[in-house]
Amino acid sequence: MTDPRARLWQILDTPEPGDRWAAGASVVLIVLITLNVAAVIVGTVHSIAQRYGAWLNAFETFSVAVFSLEYLSRLWACPSQPAYARPILGRLRYVSSPMALVDLIAVLPYFLSFLSVDMRFLRALRLLRLLRIAKFGRYSEALGLFARVMRHKKEELLITSLLMLILIVLSASLMYYAEHDAQPGKFPDIPSAAWWAVVTLTTVGYGDVYPITALGRLFASFVAIFGIAMFALPAGILGASFGEEMRRDRRCPHCGEPLD
Repeated sequence: MTDPRARLWQILDTPEPGDRWAAGASVVLIVLITLNVAAVIVGTVHSIAQRYGAWLNAFETFSVAVFSLEYLSRLWACPSQPAYARPILGRLRYVSSPMALVDLIAVLPYFLSFLSVDMRFLRALRLLRLLRIAKFGRYSEALGLFARVMRHKKEELLITSLLMLILIVLSASLMYYAEHDAQPGKFPDIPSAAWWAVVTLTTVGYGDVYPITALGRLFASFVAIFGIAMFALPAGILGASFGEEMRRDRRCPHCGEPLD
């Protein structure tokens, strides 16, 4: 007889092709996540919140009930897997896993809203419901591919991120040195100059802050050139990795074996 915990885990986490129960559960949860994100967005419109606030709150309560049931079901079923085999330590290990934390964050703001907190903090908690969109990672092959790319290239992305941080700090420092005396209101300190550095290095160029001295414009020219090259690095890394992962995932439609 099939272990009910193993069967439940299979439906919720490791579905097999042709499993109607797993497919149905995935569709229901995907639709519910989509509607939740839409509800949070339209709930920020004052006229809609006033007219349909009760319905939105009722839908939120229903959604939290479903997501909580899903979370508790996974918690109950996880010991059926070798990685979480021990009843207590295995569940603790599962609770600390990235996707389990996402599931917890999806319901936690609702329960925290019952605490005595000020309205600003409460609004922040309610906006945390948008993080439910991260639950798509369980059911979307595209997001799964993105997660694998990020995991396999984390060292390269970490190095490029560190280089970009160094470039931002260096650019902000140079611009502060060049422009502080001429524009003390626009470049009062290095942290304020970092805003200019980020906007320039990313080639956004809002135009709210810009150099007016000859030295500042010289620095800005080099920063803009280096920014184009530096921010192209992670794009190249991710593009190559996506190609590798997609080739690795290609399988023969007849035998199911990976294609070279």
